[in-house]
Amino acid sequence: MALDVDGTLLDPATHRISPAVREAVHRVLAAGSQVVIATGRSQLATLPILQELDLTSGVSLCSNGAVVLDAATREVLSTETFDPGPAVAKLQELFPGVLLAAEELGAGHLVTGRFDDHLLVGPQHPVSPHELGERRVPRLIAHWKGHTPAEMADVLATAQLPACTWTLDHTEAWLTLVPTGVSKGVALEKLAAEMGITREDVLAAGDGSNDVQMLRWAGHSVAMGQAPHDIRAVADETTASVDQDGLALALNRWFR
Repeated sequence: MALDVDGTLLDPATHRISPAVREAVHRVLAAGSQVVIATGRSQLATLPILQELDLTSGVSLCSNGAVVLDAATREVLSTETFDPGPAVAKLQELFPGVLLAAEELGAGHLVTGRFDDHLLVGPQHPVSPHELGERRVPRLIAHWKGHTPAEMADVLATAQLPACTWTLDHTEAWLTLVPTGVSKGVALEKLAAEMGITREDVLAAGDGSNDVQMLRWAGHSVAMGQAPHDIRAVADETTASVDQDGLALALNRWFR
C-alpha cells in the first residue's frame, strides 16, 4: 500500500495526521500488509511522519522517488541525483524573484532566500544561485512566492526545464524538480518488483500531480476528494477529502 503524505495522510490545514487516519493505517499494518510512504517530502521531512505512524518496517519513497529510505533504520538506501545548474538558470529567467531550495540529504537545504519555517524541514543554508547549481542533488524546489499555481502553470505551458522531471503543486506556486525519469510511480514499480509483488496487489492513494503515475500504475488507486479533477480522473475511485478523513474511509472498506 503506497500512501502520499500531504493532502492524503496529513491535513495541510492542521499539519497533523488525524486519529482516524492513524488508526486505519495501524489496521493495515496489523493485517500484515506493507505500508509504503510515497511523498514529495525530503528525507528529513519524512522522518516525523514515520514516527507519528510508528512505521518500523519496509521502505519509504521520498523526494518523489529520488530517495529511498529504510523505515526501520531511517537510513537512506539509494539516491538518484541530477545537475540542477541548467534548471536553476531557467527558473530564474522564467519566474523573477523565485526562491530555490536544493535538498542536502540529512542536512537540510541550500536556499537562495529564506523559506517560511513550515515549508522546509531542517536547517536552511543561504547560498547564491550559482553555488546552489554547482552540486548534484536529488530534489530542487522552486517557490514563486506571491503568485498562484495557475500563474506558474501558464509560464510552464510554453517553456521547458532541462534535465529534470517536474511537478506543480495545486495549492500553491511550488514546483518540485527531480532527476529525469524519476517519479513515485517508477520508484513504486521498482520496489514492487524487488519485493515480488504484482501491481494488482498494490493500492495507492494521493491527491497531487506527483501522484499521477503512481495512481495509474497501482492495481487500485484512490484519489482524495479535494484533488483537482484531472487527478481524480486517473484514479479508480475518489474518497472524501482529507479534512473528512477520506483515507480512513477508503481503507476501512478493506481493513476493519
